[in-house]
Amino acid sequence: MLKVAALYQFTPLPNFRELREPLRALCAGRSIKGSILLAAEGINGTVAGMPSAIDTLVSELRTGPLFSGRLNNLELKFSHASTMPFARLKVRLKKEIVTLGDPATDPTRAVGIYVGPRDWNELIATPGTLLIDVRNAFEVAMGSFEGAVDPQLSRFGKFKDFAARELDPHKHHRIAMFCTGGIRCEKASSYLLSRGFGEVYHLKGGILKYLEDIPESESRWRGECFVFDDRIALSHGLKESRSPDQMMDGMPRDD
Repeated sequence: MLKVAALYQFTPLPNFRELREPLRALCAGRSIKGSILLAAEGINGTVAGMPSAIDTLVSELRTGPLFSGRLNNLELKFSHASTMPFARLKVRLKKEIVTLGDPATDPTRAVGIYVGPRDWNELIATPGTLLIDVRNAFEVAMGSFEGAVDPQLSRFGKFKDFAARELDPHKHHRIAMFCTGGIRCEKASSYLLSRGFGEVYHLKGGILKYLEDIPESESRWRGECFVFDDRIALSHGLKESRSPDQMMDGMPRDD
């Protein structure tokens, strides 16, 4: 059984270009595959390998000399795969680790209020809470939380257009957002705060952490959670719910 790690952290990495090759070598030397993005604002990725290899990588990221302790708040979700869910290893340099296209948005300075999975059900059941799924429309179609608004995004960068068109800080006083692993709603929350929205929450660890922690009998999640690898989708308990031959024709393979 292989171990899969979904990870990210918003943190200043002014030397991110210099980190690419040492990080690639660190992963390749342990037969780790997957995709890692590096940018001046931080790191984002999903990788898979033998459990010992993934554990070593995580330890190096958090406390090793390569990142000099800058990833000590790394957001991590672990799951498993019966076969390698990635074809190769990619370590890429990007302008953003998740593309919103708004230079003024900076999650290292301001983000919404984190809500853990155990408190999420109570929050989204509170009257006056607007619940928003900030994932792409094809992901929402596979599963979402009961009562969530689907912005019908073709890509995350379109969230700005949705917010300008549909959201009003004078009308929407409490907003709760969620996404697969937490990174998109963290950036979206930062964006909304910069636009004058006062009470903005997001699910810490994303859907994956919720499905891991909350029993199906207590869950308000319906359907499956799409993941960007050959497992296609995960269900409660982070169990693989689809096989590669069930993949939809033309389904995007990257965020």
